[in-house]
Amino acid sequence: MKITGEIIQIGGSGLTAPEDAAVYLINFDGHAAMIDAGCGASVGMLLKNIRASGLKLNQIACLLLTHCHFDHAGGAKAIQDKTGCRIVAHERDAQFLEEGNNAVTAAAWYGSVMKPFQIDWKLSGEVTDIELGNRIIKAIHIPGHSPGSLAYLTESEGKTVLFAQDVHGPLAPTLLSDEEAYLDSLQKLLELEADILCEGHYGIFKGKEEVKGFIASFLEGE
Repeated sequence: MKITGEIIQIGGSGLTAPEDAAVYLINFDGHAAMIDAGCGASVGMLLKNIRASGLKLNQIACLLLTHCHFDHAGGAKAIQDKTGCRIVAHERDAQFLEEGNNAVTAAAWYGSVMKPFQIDWKLSGEVTDIELGNRIIKAIHIPGHSPGSLAYLTESEGKTVLFAQDVHGPLAPTLLSDEEAYLDSLQKLLELEADILCEGHYGIFKGKEEVKGFIASFLEGE
């Protein structure tokens, strides 16, 4: 599913396993990054879709995890094993992936198990610049849904593209969610004034007003 000439959706319901959150692929002149990896049941289809885009698997430089939940991170180690990519996550979520915590990663919600794996680059702080080729992807800490939730922001074809996978939540004690932090993070996302939002379960929103409207809809009950 084409988003811009440099960004496509390669996974998620309708493309891979129905339980997968959306998986996106960024290709900056042959330097590529994946956003999330699904549950792991459809890794073969993800790899097929990468190849169909014209990329070789070894061109995937990094896998950027938005957070530790199973539907986003369950396939991460298998993707790394096939591509050699570097796995990136925020340090506040990395611990739950490295210890295989089935409650905080929500693997238990799916009747599955989060097998422990190592995070190669543990981000900290509010904003981190990630280089991809000669371009920049900004990793922005947006805690609330999980302690270490991240949004990724980049420019493509003159548009500001925001990958904010679970804008909608949910919030739950077993996920260590924080409602106050979540609401603050929604405000932070609004201030980015993105032209395109790539969400984890609700699809792709285009146009500043459509993006803002979707994000703001989750502040209405504040």
